[in-house]
Amino acid sequence: MFYKRINFFPAAGFLLLLVACASKQQPQQGPPPAVPVTLDTVKATAAVYFDEYPGTVVALNQTELRAQVTGYVTGIYFKDGDKVKKGQRLYSIDQQLYNANYQQAEANRAVQETNLVKAQKDADRYHELDKNDAIAKQQVDYADAALEAAKKQVDAAKANVNALKSNINFSMILAPFTGTIGISQVRSGTSVIAGQTVLNTVSTDDPIAVDFTIDQKDIYRFSQLQAPSNKKGDSTFSIVFGNDLYPYHGAIALIDRAVDPQTGTIKARLSFPNPENRLKAGMSTAVRVLNNASQNVITIPYKAVTEQLGEFFVYVVGDSSKVSQRKIVLSKQIGTKIIVQNGLKEGEKIVVQGVQNLREGAVVTTAAPQPPGGQAKK
Repeated sequence: MFYKRINFFPAAGFLLLLVACASKQQPQQGPPPAVPVTLDTVKATAAVYFDEYPGTVVALNQTELRAQVTGYVTGIYFKDGDKVKKGQRLYSIDQQLYNANYQQAEANRAVQETNLVKAQKDADRYHELDKNDAIAKQQVDYADAALEAAKKQVDAAKANVNALKSNINFSMILAPFTGTIGISQVRSGTSVIAGQTVLNTVSTDDPIAVDFTIDQKDIYRFSQLQAPSNKKGDSTFSIVFGNDLYPYHGAIALIDRAVDPQTGTIKARLSFPNPENRLKAGMSTAVRVLNNASQNVITIPYKAVTEQLGEFFVYVVGDSSKVSQRKIVLSKQIGTKIIVQNGLKEGEKIVVQGVQNLREGAVVTTAAPQPPGGQAKK
């Protein structure tokens, strides 16, 4: 055992001597080589693009038809999905009970009017007698009171007649405006309850509206687009369904009265022509708003951008061809380029290719990389 240990130490010393000699022969490491990249100069150009907002198609006018009297449906005078005109008869509800009550009320009104005539004659007669002091003053007062009561009774009878006549009118449901009626929720013979049973829905469809929400900071811009000077039907507002562009352009119908304090947004409504009835209430769409930039904006190739934890950066070339990573704020993408709202200035140079090989402070070059062993060839 002792003999083996003695032989080990000379062998280890010999290996250490070889390593030391080899390290003396290696050249000293210099700075890392420049990273080959492709650069681009930041430019400001006039950009024309579309801002997009999620929207929903809604009817400009829509109402539910509800029964205003209780009874049985006795008639339906349209086909589901028909175009209906204002005042057109749509449903009828059994009128027998309401007609009977109305006739009874008319009879009661006639009785009360007869009583009024009698009370008027009695009052006139007592006043003539009172002029000759031929009747007690109390009797005259009683006659005047009876006359006033008779007048009130007539008024009440007339009001009852009008109320029952309204029930007869309400038993006939008419179209409140011109539009399209939906699928009937009741059939002939269905029992309906006043104020509760929904019979159908009528809505307008030409023109039709699209609702979407905008940020409060855009209110001024959209208010200008709402001004009368902006002609209806220009190309500012359009809608798309997937890749399908709706062929007609819209205009702002209204901007809501107040901003939602919780979201900081406000609702805007566009009006679109719908002659072929392609748009249906409830459809989801994307609203495109043409954005004509009044001044030049910074655009860069999108491939120059890197993302880290939801923030965006580019590599900017500085002195001595060294790059530094700079945070930028992005806006709308236009094809292969993207608008930079903040973080870059016109004339700066940025890296657009080779970004994956860079780090902060790296030196870059636009020269093509040398092939392996290229320096040895002469």
